[in-house]
Amino acid sequence: MWLWGQPVFDSILMGGYLALMTLMWGGLVLGVPRWGRSHRLGRPTGAAPDRGIRVTICIPARNEADNIASCISAARAQTWPNLEIVVVDDRSTDDTGAVARAAADTDPRVCVVAGTEPPEGWSGKAWACTRAAGEGSGELLVFVDADVTLHPDAIRATIAAMDARALDLFSAFGTWRLESFWEQVAIPPVGWLIRGSIDLDAVNAPGKEAAFANGQFIAVRREAYTKIDGHGAVRGTILDDVALATAIQRRGCRIGLVDAPWLFEVRLYRSLGAVVEGYAKNLYEGMDRRLSTGVGAIFFILVGTLFPYVGVAAGVGARLGLQWQVPGWGWVLWFVGICALQVVFRYRVDRRDGRDPRFCWTHAIGNLVLVWILMRSIAGLETQWKGRRFIDGRPVASSEA
Repeated sequence: MWLWGQPVFDSILMGGYLALMTLMWGGLVLGVPRWGRSHRLGRPTGAAPDRGIRVTICIPARNEADNIASCISAARAQTWPNLEIVVVDDRSTDDTGAVARAAADTDPRVCVVAGTEPPEGWSGKAWACTRAAGEGSGELLVFVDADVTLHPDAIRATIAAMDARALDLFSAFGTWRLESFWEQVAIPPVGWLIRGSIDLDAVNAPGKEAAFANGQFIAVRREAYTKIDGHGAVRGTILDDVALATAIQRRGCRIGLVDAPWLFEVRLYRSLGAVVEGYAKNLYEGMDRRLSTGVGAIFFILVGTLFPYVGVAAGVGARLGLQWQVPGWGWVLWFVGICALQVVFRYRVDRRDGRDPRFCWTHAIGNLVLVWILMRSIAGLETQWKGRRFIDGRPVASSEA
């Protein structure tokens, strides 16, 4: 009978683990160019049309003074000929409103609206989106986060994709604009945990219940939006983007989700603390608050990503520091190879999305941060974001604070 600690048993156990990790990371490296290939949005060709449907770009903005000017400027630069831009200053405590009005620069297409406190049971963003949609007159509503910078052809490409597939709701994954060290380290692992869990084939297949939308960019036809009572249907959740797509799909409407790194850039957070708090507020909510899913994700990251680095450190330390004869150098080098595959994976992902690949060496550090975010998200029933409270993923009225 083989027992733990016997050389043969240990070799089979360790060899099986290392073989599995090699296959997994090797497959991920090879699969980077294939991810989303059949659902990738290309850039439009030819000249922009002279006429087209009316589009309302809706921008909810709370405490976005650092981002709102570039967001509005990019919206104004769209090549689509018939659009209006509605910015709702969601009771910001900084200079968001003043900066937005300056960025509008007397452009008659831009309207900056002063927000009001959301009614009881409404999240601030859902209420601001409702206000923006109500102020606009477009047949197509495009909800854009205030930290997003659109490509000039974003609206034109969106309308072409929606018309070609008869979609009622369209959303996309763009790319992150990463400037500080911790942005470069922490955001890609978190973002790719989310993206890697999405089955694009299922989301884009008519008749399947696999709705998903990325709240940074959602285009929805007003007819479908009105059919579900707009953001009123998702008023009470912090994860309003996915809930909106689900509500649209359940009413028999078609949704689409594509990979389009060129379509827009988004600067999510600017410090490590902001990364942790920003993702912790809704990452567990995105797992339907299932403890098994959250703990499973942590276990997968620890075993599938971080343990090989522990194996390298422990193996080298044991042989060089403690002069042990085990583990053999072959095992240590196999661990090194798996770590190298992870770095190559991160390098290829960053190259694919047009980001700086030089931070690929921080892959393990980023996953450590990801584990901490997951733990915070699972443990934190109460979340505060931009001055508003959420308990168990639901907004809390200021009178209850």
